[in-house]
Amino acid sequence: MPEWLQAGGWGLLAGSALLVGAAVGWFARVPQRVIASIMAFGAGVLLSAVSFEMIAEAHAQGGMLPTVLGAGGGAVVYTLANLALARHGARNRKRSGSQPSEGDQPGSGSAIAVGALLDGVPESVVIGASLLSGGTVSLVTVAAVFLSNVPEGLSSAAGMRQAGRSRRFVFLLWIGIALISGAAALLGNSLLGGAPPEVLAGITALAAGAILAMITDTMVPEAFENAHLLVGLITVAGFLTAFALSHA
Repeated sequence: MPEWLQAGGWGLLAGSALLVGAAVGWFARVPQRVIASIMAFGAGVLLSAVSFEMIAEAHAQGGMLPTVLGAGGGAVVYTLANLALARHGARNRKRSGSQPSEGDQPGSGSAIAVGALLDGVPESVVIGASLLSGGTVSLVTVAAVFLSNVPEGLSSAAGMRQAGRSRRFVFLLWIGIALISGAAALLGNSLLGGAPPEVLAGITALAAGAILAMITDTMVPEAFENAHLLVGLITVAGFLTAFALSHA
């Protein structure tokens, strides 16, 4: 199978976890404390993947300068885009109980959709690019993104249901994001093939910086709001799970 097609398949697999989580969040009445606990676990998983897979890989490929510039740039770009989306109602897009309805803030549904893209694309690009370094995908990165996407989809879909959004909107959104995740991984592999190590390092770090900003801006607040004193313990459990996978 061509490498670019493999990349698209892995990205689609990781993105499909959003749809799985959304189905649970929509059809099951999951208590908010449970949602927050799952979100905390997913945040820990992603934090570990960012640290030991993305940033470490970027540093090994290109050294300190591309890593620092890329991670800082990714955080800045994500934050600026997130600020713009927040003004249109997407601030709490991963929250299970704080999303505005379309009646409360017209256009918030579209902003949430764009925000979901903003959250998912960097992860997928890293999955596609990971095939370039050694010919095999980083299974730890795929597993980390998959494990973190389930609570993201669950929490967001529960919030959308509570805000009065339709089932059609919710599932078309997450199906679309899953497909775009596959396309982003495919493009990340196709467009970065043959790029210098410093460029690959910068792109990987850029995605890592964006993901780290996303974790602290959207996932951790949702977890802390409802899990309270347990959130730290659960987050560490997720972190150690991904760490163990990376050293298996």
